[in-house]
Amino acid sequence: MWLLDIIEYLKGPHLVANVQKFFGIQTNYETKHSESFRLSDNKEQNGYIKMDIPLYEEVALNEFEFSSNRFFMPLESPEFIIKNRFWYYLFLFGTELGDEIFYSAFIPFWFWNIDGAVGRRVVLVWAIIMSIGQALKDVICWPRPACPPVVRLQNKWSEEYGMPSTHAMIGISIPFSILIFSMNRYIYSFPIGCTIASFWCILICISRLYLGMHTVLDIVAGLLLAITLMIPLIPLIDALDYYIVTNFWVLTLLILISIITVVFYPCSNKWTPTRGDTTMVVSVTAGVHAGTWLNYKAGLLSFSFLSLPYDIVWPSYRKLGYMILRTVIGFFSVIGTKAICKSLCYTIICAILKVDSNELMRSENYLENKKKIFTDLVYKYLTCFIIGINTVFCLPNAFAVIGIERSIFHTEL
Repeated sequence: MWLLDIIEYLKGPHLVANVQKFFGIQTNYETKHSESFRLSDNKEQNGYIKMDIPLYEEVALNEFEFSSNRFFMPLESPEFIIKNRFWYYLFLFGTELGDEIFYSAFIPFWFWNIDGAVGRRVVLVWAIIMSIGQALKDVICWPRPACPPVVRLQNKWSEEYGMPSTHAMIGISIPFSILIFSMNRYIYSFPIGCTIASFWCILICISRLYLGMHTVLDIVAGLLLAITLMIPLIPLIDALDYYIVTNFWVLTLLILISIITVVFYPCSNKWTPTRGDTTMVVSVTAGVHAGTWLNYKAGLLSFSFLSLPYDIVWPSYRKLGYMILRTVIGFFSVIGTKAICKSLCYTIICAILKVDSNELMRSENYLENKKKIFTDLVYKYLTCFIIGINTVFCLPNAFAVIGIERSIFHTEL
C-alpha cells in the first residue's frame, strides 16, 4: 500500500509545478480567472492548439493561440513569466541533449572525430533502450503532467505519452555507456568522466521537469528502467560487437530485428510520433553496423597495432582544421542524403501505391491514412539506414581520398 502511495505522490503534477517555481517560473494560474486558461492538450485544429476560454472572459483569442510547430513557448505569456533566463536557456540546452537534433550531430561527429569502436557499442545501447522506452509509452499510455498546475514550455512532443521518460533513459544510457566502454580503452580521469556523465544526466532530467513535459515518476521510472537494461546490455554488446562487424549473418539478424521492431511496434489509441522516432533510431543503428561490415569486407578495417589503453592525444592546429572540414562536409552530405532520399522514396513508393506524392507529403492525417504511415516509415527507415552507411563507410573513405581522414579510423575493429 505504501508503494502505491509513493507512486501516486511522484505522479502528482504539483511536484513538477514546484520545480518550475523553484527555477524562476511564475505561473498566473492563481489569478482571478485561472480556470479559464487551460491548455486543451491534443486538440489541434488548422495547425493551432486552442485554449478553452469561457464566453464571459473578454479575451482576444489570438493572444492565447500558438503554432503547434513551435518547439518552445515565449518568455512571457498569460499563463507564466520566466523570471530567470539563465535557468531557461540552460534547460533548453539540457533537453536538446536527449533530442533528435543532438543525435543527428553527435553520432556522426563521434565516428568521424573520436572513436568508432566505442561509437558502435554506444549506438546499439542507445537504439535498444530508446526502442523499449518508446514502445512502453504507447503501451502504458500515461498522459503528460496536468496543466494547470504545470505550465508546458515545450510543445514539440506534446502528442506523445509521458511514461517512461525516454529523455531520462537516454540521459543516463549515452554518457554512462560512453564512460564504461572507454574507461579501459583510454587513459583519463575516471572521476572527472563520471562527474561529466552525472551532470549530463541530471541536466536532462531536470530540464524535462522544468519544461513541464514529465512527472517525477516518469523520470524515476526512466532512470531505473535504463539502469536495469544496461546491466545485461553493456557486457552483451561489448562481446557481440566483433561478430556483428565481421559476420554477415549476425549483421543480417540485426537488420531483420530492426525491421521487425518497426513492423510490430505497439500502437496506441491515438497517433503519436514515437513509432517514427523508433524507426529512425533502429535504422541508423542498422546502417552504422552495415557500413562497418562493408569496411571490414573491403579489407579496410583491422585491429590497432597499439596496446590498450591508449593515451588521449589532443589535435594539433592542422588536425583541428581537418576535424572541422570533416564535420562540415559530413553534415552537408547527411542533409543532402536526407533530402534526396525523401524525394526518391516518396516518388517510388507513391508510384507503386498509385497515389499523388505531393499530396501525400502534405497530408497530416496519420490516423486514417494508412498509405501515409507506410510511406513515412519506409522513407525514414531507408533514409536513416543510408545515412548510417554514409557515416561510417562512404564519408570516411571519401575523407581518405581527399587527405583529411582520421588516421586511426580503420584500426578500430
